[in-house]
This record gives sequence, structure tokens and C-alpha cells, in this order.
Amino acid sequence: MNKDLLEALDALEKEKEISKESLFEAIENSLIQACKNHFGKADNTRVSIDRETGDYRVFAEKTVVESRDDVMDPVLEIALADAVLIKKDAQVDDVIEVDINSKDFGRIAATNAKNVILQKIREEERSVLFNQFYGKERDVVTGIVQRYVGKNISIDLGKADALLSENEQVKSEHLRPTDRVKVYIYEVKDTTKGPKILVSRTHPELVKKLFESEVTEVRDGTVEIKAIAREAGSRTKIAVWSNNPDVDPVGACVGMNGTRVNAIVDELRGEKIDIINWDENPGLLIENALSPAKVVFVIADGDEKSAKVVVPDAQLSLAIGKEGQNARLAARLTGFKIDIKSETQAKDAPGFRLEDYYDEDEEYYEDEDYVDGEYPDEEYDNSEEAQIQESEADE
Repeated sequence: MNKDLLEALDALEKEKEISKESLFEAIENSLIQACKNHFGKADNTRVSIDRETGDYRVFAEKTVVESRDDVMDPVLEIALADAVLIKKDAQVDDVIEVDINSKDFGRIAATNAKNVILQKIREEERSVLFNQFYGKERDVVTGIVQRYVGKNISIDLGKADALLSENEQVKSEHLRPTDRVKVYIYEVKDTTKGPKILVSRTHPELVKKLFESEVTEVRDGTVEIKAIAREAGSRTKIAVWSNNPDVDPVGACVGMNGTRVNAIVDELRGEKIDIINWDENPGLLIENALSPAKVVFVIADGDEKSAKVVVPDAQLSLAIGKEGQNARLAARLTGFKIDIKSETQAKDAPGFRLEDYYDEDEEYYEDEDYVDGEYPDEEYDNSEEAQIQESEADE
């Protein structure tokens, strides 16, 4: 019987990841509870279980009194004549251990003891699950779409279900039962019904974690993701920086023939990702952030966190982006309020002179390749037809 008990505890420890010691404590507490139900009190009851053999002993600590007539409470006291049968050298006022036969417990007491053990197992199981997923908070896990709960989605994470609320779902994404998806765990709550795991498909950190899993240089810290701006389901901009001058951060994230970034785009169901170089110079950073649009010059005020940007006339719509998305993401990525003007708009401004924009306290950047309204290296085609094609490709 003891062997069966130990095997059962070993199985619970392995399957449920509940420590055997906590199960032994649950059994001890259940026997004490059974004593309380049987005798009405259990203040002096003790339980001892051998962790190696499974042998257990239930006993009560009783005070020895002179005679049976002096026994006021048989649960707490024992007459000397009875005490010497248990311990030969027992004396009055000694405290001796009197064994209790657990087989004498009634059915109700035994049932209550069983419930105590089951309750402890449930509590430990909830605690183990909570600790497991709490340790994964702020991380990405793979789950299987289970079912819709109203407008929310239940995601099976293996040992527990997670909740993907309507607000954390990508509007353009249509998930179906049995779909495998990666989700970002942003909060784990401990409840009486087990851990409540809240996950997201829209969180910017999801993109960061996906790059960590796909790009070795990001994972080992060679390449840092300095900033992320995301409009889930549509476009994400990330700014990257390399701690090693021999490693191109953008190239590392893109991968050979785009394999790395394409794997992330596939996981995000086609969401576009712009990867730019981070720069401590706000002007250069803003110019990079407005990619794919070309920039004539940028004047950034670090104190006011604002910037004035001038772009070629044909690049204005590309810089602003469809419904203002490109400019909006660039502003969120850099933390600057960006005012974009075309060359014509800037020059038509009353009294416009480039030197009037310059201030010693401001960061200033002018694209050296841009001369007299065009890029002479022919990397940039300024024709109207080319601009339409580039704009359509971006969309």
C-alpha cells in the first residue's frame, strides 16, 4: 500500500509538476483534519510520514494525570495506569504520544480528508501553471486558435488557455480554429480558477520578439532594436543599431535574400516592415524614418521635440504616406513632431530662406546627394511615372 502511495506521488510530481513534499504535507494536513472531524479537536494531534518508505504515524500528545477520575478531557489527557502501558516510565504531568488508528475514522471524516488532499493538489496545480506562464510574461509563445468567445478568441497554449481580446486582435486578420499563431503574453493574473493569460497580436513587442527569435545578431545583443512604431496589420517601422562596426544592422535583420524579415512578415500575415538605421543625430534619424521618401533637409529641435522637414515636390505624398501613415509612424518612431513640406511649399512661404531655419541650438541635416532638385547618382528617378509606381508599390 505504501509502495502504491509513493508511486502515485511520483506520477503526480512528474505529470502535474507538483513537488512531492507539498503532497506529503497535504496528506499530513488531511489526517489532522480527519482527527478534528472525528474527535472534535486536533490541537494536540501530530502526523509523521516517512518520505522514503511511505510509513506514517498519527498520534496525539496527551498529559498524564493521576487517575481515570482526574481525566477531564480524554482527547488531551490520559490516566497514569493507561499511560504506563504505552510508556513504562511514564509519570504524572508527563506528555506522551498516543497512537491513533486512522482506520477508526468515520466515512465523513475520511471523505473530508480526501477533499483536503484534492484541494491541495488543485491549488498546487494552479500555482505551478501560474508560475510557468508568469515567467513567460513579456515573451512570445505559439498557440492554437481554439474557439471564439463572443468577439474574443481562446488560444490553446498547451497546459492552459489564453485570451486574445478583441482590442488585441489585428483587424485585418481572420483567425480560424486550429490556426497556429504566435502571440505576445502581456499579462498573467492569478485567479481561483487558474492563471488568466492575456495575449496580444497587436503589441509592438511582438515584432521585437519575433526578430529576436529569427535574427541571431539581435538575440545575442550585437544588433539592438532601438525603437518600434507599429500599426498592426498594416506597417511597422523599426530602428536598429549595431554594436559591432563590422555588422550591418539592417542587413542582419533583412537576411540573405530577405529570408529573415520575410519569415516575420509571413507570421504577421503580410504586415509590411520598414527597417532603418538608428542614429543619435535626430536629423539623420528622422530622414531615415521617413524612408522610402527622399529628404532635402531636416532641422530638429531637441528641446521641443519638433522637426521641420523639406522633401522634393514629387516625394511629398510618399513622405506623408497613405492616409498619413508614413509620417505618423516616423513621428512615433523618433518621438519628434514632424512638419513636412515640399520644396515649393517651403520656398513659397513668406520670406523663406534656408538660413532662417538654422539655429545653433538645433540639429541640422541636409542630404549631400541632393543638388538643384535631383539626385545626380541616378539612384533616384524623379519622374512623375516613377513616383506613381513607387507610391503604388509602397501601398
